[in-house]
Amino acid sequence: MLYLDHAATTPPRPEALAVMRSIGFGNPSGIHGVARKAKDLLEDARERAAGLIGARPGEIVFTGGGTEADNLAVVGSAVAANASVVTSAVEHDAVLESAAFLRRTGHRVEVIGVDRLGRVDPERVAAETAPGPSVVSIMAANNETGVVEPIGDIVEAVKSVSPGAIVHTDAVQIFASEPVDVDTLGVDLLTLAAHKFGGPKGVGLLYVRGGTELEPLIHGGGQEAGLRSGTQNVVGIAGMAAAMEAAAADRERFRADVGEARQRFETRLIDAIEGLEINAPLDGRLIQHSHIRIPGVRNDTVLIRLDREGVAASAGSACQSGAADVSHVLKAMGFAGTRARECLRFSFGWTTTPDDGDAAAAAVLAAIEGLG
Repeated sequence: MLYLDHAATTPPRPEALAVMRSIGFGNPSGIHGVARKAKDLLEDARERAAGLIGARPGEIVFTGGGTEADNLAVVGSAVAANASVVTSAVEHDAVLESAAFLRRTGHRVEVIGVDRLGRVDPERVAAETAPGPSVVSIMAANNETGVVEPIGDIVEAVKSVSPGAIVHTDAVQIFASEPVDVDTLGVDLLTLAAHKFGGPKGVGLLYVRGGTELEPLIHGGGQEAGLRSGTQNVVGIAGMAAAMEAAAADRERFRADVGEARQRFETRLIDAIEGLEINAPLDGRLIQHSHIRIPGVRNDTVLIRLDREGVAASAGSACQSGAADVSHVLKAMGFAGTRARECLRFSFGWTTTPDDGDAAAAAVLAAIEGLG
């Protein structure tokens, strides 16, 4: 199997698996010894996770994944402040559907467009930000194309027109390959999902800058400082913290191997396929993403052929795979139906070797033979 769909999910890292296998079953809300041990593990994971993004432990809220964290960020902050919302047309569905829910409940929502390479203009975001209570949510890097957005510039532009605005970024895709520091970015809210960098599925976190008000979405026993009730998944949370540490320690090697693999992959395809397009700015995308268009070749046919040969790739977001409609990200970038259905996403990860780039290119060339 040649796995090239790391943007959908990446294999768990050994460090995460080892920690998860070693942890008991205690409920951290109890008062006896078993519960106290679970509580200690939970708070140790919180402290470690916080340190890896430049936050304080009390600013970390553990959730059931990236989607829940995005919902809590966007809906929770907008409801708490009775705020308007500004987001972009290329966001993850977790953000766009949260914004749609808020619109249905009476909040002003502005969804701004992007240029043909999927880039958000900071000044346009600022122009759409209301002077009153506002929530702005722009992703750090796109899950389909890998386009990296200028979050620091967006925060600066937004705060210049609305100092009290709350800025959220979905950083789910970026943590594996880029350092994340909440103060450098300047954001008030930030989302991570464990399974995107080698942790378990069903675990995520939301960074909440001190003083940022949120209305909880899940009510009950008041866990996670009252922002996310329900017994915490200590095993998964410990695995997430271990995966964060492993990913951070491995970034230099990751970038070298993945960068070499992608360079070999794209160079060979560009040389062999007339008119091949890379759907992202070459100097403004994640190193692990290669989103390409092969003119005259339908992506579904290519993916079926690749799968038969043991190669896993995708046409876009895992949350939309199998859907008949064209990706909303590609629509926002100006792709019509036929052109959008000629696009493929190859995403590399921590298990990728440089030679995988050559193998992937050979597989694609074999898969498109006789097509177009």
